[in-house]
Amino acid sequence: MATIAALIGRILLGALFVFAGLGKVMDPAGTAAYMEAESPFPGSLALAVGVFEIVAGLVLASGFMTRIASVALIVFTALATLFFHERVTDQAQAAMALKNLAVIGGLLMVFAYGQVRGQVGVWRERDRAHDAEIKAARAEGKAEATTTVVHDDRPTRPA
Repeated sequence: MATIAALIGRILLGALFVFAGLGKVMDPAGTAAYMEAESPFPGSLALAVGVFEIVAGLVLASGFMTRIASVALIVFTALATLFFHERVTDQAQAAMALKNLAVIGGLLMVFAYGQVRGQVGVWRERDRAHDAEIKAARAEGKAEATTTVVHDDRPTRPA
């Protein structure tokens, strides 16, 4: 059950970044204007930021290199919080900053547990162990079959 929860959580975290990135890619001019107004970053980074979010979100959701993706997204989210949601006296900005902190917490969980071995990895390991047990049982059976037991059928006499 924990594996399924971790898988769903990782996919949902990845989806958050994919959809945010799509918004930036679909409206690069609006994103550029927002970046220039709210941060020291040039608006020319808008498209690159959107593509980064899409790619990193997909990598995270896929389970491939999740620790690297989670660290990259932690840094990205922390920087976004510092540069775009620093006015915590504004209720909307405070809510966005808290949301980003929660996302960082989820990404730290992904980092801590990696990709949480997918079912294929578990099945392969289980199959290897099963195959090893079968080989050992067959070897034991062959050893018992080749051992000859000699029975002495002579009646025993009381001494």
